[in-house]
Amino acid sequence: MNNDLGQYHRGPVVVPAEQAKWYRDQGWWSDEPLAVLIHRRAGDDPEGVAYIGENGQLTWAAYDRAADALAARLVGTGVERGSRVAVFLPDGPLIHVAYVACERAGVVIVGVPERAGVREIAHLVSSCNATLMLCLGHHRDQAAGDLVAAVRDLGAPILRHAELDGGGFELYEWTSGAAVRVDSPAAGIEGRQLSPDELWLLNLTSGTTGLPKCVEQVEDRWMYFVRIAEQAANLSSNDVMMSIVPSPYGFSLWTAHFTPAMLGITCVVRDHFDAATALRVVEKHRVTVLACVTTQFVMMLASPVFDDVDLSSLRVLYTGGERVSPEKAREWEARTNSTILQFYGSNEIGPFSCTSLRDDQERRLTTVGRVVPGLEYRIYDANGRDITTGGAAGQPGARGPGVCSGYWNDDAANAQLYNAGGYLLMPDLVTIDDEGYVRIVGRKSDVIIRGGKNISAASVEADVAAHPAVDMVAALAVADPVFGERVGVVVSLRAPATTLDLEGLITFLAERGVSKEYFPEYLVIIEEMPQSIGGKIAKSELKARFAELLSHRTA
Repeated sequence: MNNDLGQYHRGPVVVPAEQAKWYRDQGWWSDEPLAVLIHRRAGDDPEGVAYIGENGQLTWAAYDRAADALAARLVGTGVERGSRVAVFLPDGPLIHVAYVACERAGVVIVGVPERAGVREIAHLVSSCNATLMLCLGHHRDQAAGDLVAAVRDLGAPILRHAELDGGGFELYEWTSGAAVRVDSPAAGIEGRQLSPDELWLLNLTSGTTGLPKCVEQVEDRWMYFVRIAEQAANLSSNDVMMSIVPSPYGFSLWTAHFTPAMLGITCVVRDHFDAATALRVVEKHRVTVLACVTTQFVMMLASPVFDDVDLSSLRVLYTGGERVSPEKAREWEARTNSTILQFYGSNEIGPFSCTSLRDDQERRLTTVGRVVPGLEYRIYDANGRDITTGGAAGQPGARGPGVCSGYWNDDAANAQLYNAGGYLLMPDLVTIDDEGYVRIVGRKSDVIIRGGKNISAASVEADVAAHPAVDMVAALAVADPVFGERVGVVVSLRAPATTLDLEGLITFLAERGVSKEYFPEYLVIIEEMPQSIGGKIAKSELKARFAELLSHRTA
């Protein structure tokens, strides 16, 4: 078989057998799913520690048993193999037990972000037709039943939810608008296990327009990612990893879910991020590899406890999700004597390039490394012409073992995601020098990257435009030293007498169930929105004026 695999990067559910075999033959993919690796570690090292959470440790044997028990309860609910189950849990050991249980039960995880608003949850579970949700009895200060009721009121198809507090499994069925506790005995899980090239998880991406989309994930994509990271950072079972990246995004998947089982590494996880607490936990558990988005490491660097904790165990900081400030990175390295590494990629494309311990500091901190092994790439100009060999800036496209098979049930979005050659297109502009180092020089799509989260400007605009006082709106990225970018909106109002302030706008959005990350943090009101010749909002003009407008923002 040749390696012209672009035709396959459109498949909806299962990776074609010929493509999977090609990747396995090249050593990038595996025949063994993650659950098998975990079971083997439970036999070889039963008392070894897989996870350290806020409430204690989880050994490999306990991890294996808990996943089996939860898988049996899932099968006992009658869910069919291949059906979708929403997992809405905080970032502790339990979420990894739930992921492995779903894999063994043969059901597809619908990863619900812990910070998602009600409307985002409803959109996600409706898009994936998830009729069962796994959750805790309470989410922050809201009972699970009330949360599910609110999601159902928005049209989501949830028929049952299971509360997993304390390792239990209490199943509730929704009838006549109310949740009723029902029995759910365990059932056999034989023959249900997903293979590593089957659809395993659906998670969100903000894309560049409209509501978030659901990316199709197979385990093999993230096993490939770990193999690249292992080589770049010399990872081994002697390391202790701490991942504070929120689930269920790709950065969290490879660091917190796959790396421990594949390499036998103990992983420290936290339910929620706090800079001072994170630093103390690094000291307490002698963490050697820390994984966090750029905003998190900048917040830790600025923490008043930074110089009071012993960070001498750290040797590598994996960061990314947004542009890394070379100045902040150099400060981190100088004060911790550790090395910053990063991947450039996305939830859809996986790794495009990465830095490694073999790169000097200048290249590590001013580029995003070299294109990863196994990946085919192209660079395109504004007209879609291939300029890969010219050295000019352009839009990158890729295909290979880390590239997803597409968006779930969204042919229109997939048509924009890939070009005619089957290359998945990134939303950035890059250059690649003669030595193969990649530099990001611009952004092609209208995305705001706040704290590592991609936020569609169009989605923000659609929500703000629904406010009765708003006539026209433009969402813009506001540069920020901690979060990289924050969300700003410029609006014109419907009538001269109409008023609007930021607090009132946020209250309106919260009542609509909009996730907090999409809330504007700056509001600028102008009399008339500038428009281009084609009648669209002239964002280029607004961007040029935005710094001045911020001095007159309403807050």
